[in-house]
Amino acid sequence: MGPDILVFGLFAAVTVALAWGLAAYMHRVYAGERVFLSPILAPVERAFYAMAGAPSDRSQGWQGYSLSVLAFNLAGFVLLYTILRLQGVTPWNPQDTAPMSPDLAFNTAISFVTNTNWQAYGGESQLSYFSQMVGLTMQNFVSAATGMAVAVAVIRGFVARGTGQIGNFWVDLTRTVLYVLLPLAILGGLVLVWQGVPQTLADYPTALTLEGAEQVIGQGPAASQIAIKQLGTNGGGFFSVNSAHPLENPTILSNMVQALYIMLIPVAFCFLFGRMVGDRRQGLAIFAAMGILFLAGLAVIYGQEAAGNPAIVAAADVAGGNMEGKETRFGIALSALWAQATTAASNGSVNSMHDSFMPLSGLVMLINMQVGEVIFGGVGAGFYGMLLYVVLAVFLAGLMVGRTPEYLGKKIEGREVTLSVIAFLSMPVGILVFGALAASVPSALTAVQDAGPHGLSEILYAYSSATGNNGSAFAGYGAGHPFHTTLQGIAMLLGRFAFIVPMLAVAGALALKTPAPATAGTFPTHTPLFVVLLMITVLILGALTFFPVLVLGPIAEQVSLIAGQTF
Repeated sequence: MGPDILVFGLFAAVTVALAWGLAAYMHRVYAGERVFLSPILAPVERAFYAMAGAPSDRSQGWQGYSLSVLAFNLAGFVLLYTILRLQGVTPWNPQDTAPMSPDLAFNTAISFVTNTNWQAYGGESQLSYFSQMVGLTMQNFVSAATGMAVAVAVIRGFVARGTGQIGNFWVDLTRTVLYVLLPLAILGGLVLVWQGVPQTLADYPTALTLEGAEQVIGQGPAASQIAIKQLGTNGGGFFSVNSAHPLENPTILSNMVQALYIMLIPVAFCFLFGRMVGDRRQGLAIFAAMGILFLAGLAVIYGQEAAGNPAIVAAADVAGGNMEGKETRFGIALSALWAQATTAASNGSVNSMHDSFMPLSGLVMLINMQVGEVIFGGVGAGFYGMLLYVVLAVFLAGLMVGRTPEYLGKKIEGREVTLSVIAFLSMPVGILVFGALAASVPSALTAVQDAGPHGLSEILYAYSSATGNNGSAFAGYGAGHPFHTTLQGIAMLLGRFAFIVPMLAVAGALALKTPAPATAGTFPTHTPLFVVLLMITVLILGALTFFPVLVLGPIAEQVSLIAGQTF
């Protein structure tokens, strides 16, 4: 256990150190200041604005920003859906891969546009190189950039002084792709190629197995897609088994680099917030709340997996450890770290099969997604999701002390609270209502692999993952069923845009207000007390909403496991 804790500590230290530096760089980028890449990229940036006809000096209110976000993502959906449906006639298709069916193309296009990257398909068997590169990889960039742009716009709403303006979506989107995502993705892609991840347009090679049979080995331009899938917390793998595949994640070093990329930008947003609002303590308080919740979840998952199944341990009279569904090159510790990172940071990639984890490990992963993916969360999306809880926590604090709640000097009133609650309600609708439909339609139940509470956990996980824009799944779940591809596509849209639009409206409302100076009665929002209040708000809202169904799923499975029954 000692070496594992050391690995966790080293990973955390490196992630925080790099995120701190990245936040300083991002602050200059979003402020329009000169950075070291400006001599190369500034002319490209200006050319984009000229071609698009988008004035870079015109700021938008929340309505204009929201319309720009929706229009851009609608165009992205139509383009990607068209690519997938015309796959048979597009170039770079050496395996003559057939077009996707309408329902699967619908699901996949929505999945990548919403930064969910739910995979109801096999990448190496159902997608051409053109679809992977031009369709999916492009959306990996722009869907991540959309979330980051929205988060920056929401932060500006907290900072603005009565202007009602929160920035320009087209400028934020362009700068995010050019100055942040593209350079880091190129760097990450080169590291992965060095570690053995393929990056080629050649045909699939054929190998002769030890039994004398021929096996076709899937390959392709994988490294470039994998780098941005992790950096942008997209998560959709080039290969079917995602980051457990030896060509997608071949070594311990490639595993650690990819895990670092999953966490890098979500952590950096905490520090970016402190810089943008002019008080770094505010960002550190949010980072502390996220960090404590993250470490608590990791402790549970690692502890459960290290202990293993008590029935198996007792029967075999051996030391504990659940290695089912895990790659031997990663072991329990790195599998547990990845499982916590990918579900907390809304990434969705997997280096082990979550269906084979212990029940309480599955419970933690479900909670990570069900609270709205705010324990660091997806790039940008996790942070504006946590700001929703900040608004509600400040409101609750105001009720407790009997005064109008304030945050960063701005009064939190009925409009902001109402919009925050509307955004939060997208999660129970997508998970509980849509999950109930999936559990009550006989044909849909054929997708469930296991009986009993574990089968319910499979359904819960699928719809939590879709609505939370995570994208991971319990491995045995039949995600390709037309009922689920359609309903989960709708859940992905709900979880993405029913969160974005209300939070932009909150930003717009706050941008109209002028900050008031702090007084002796102002509740400080950078202290340990506020950190605790913020964590309690996240957990209580999640518990009140989802605890009853979690009792019937992973908690019931854990109780059954103690009694000696498995599913």
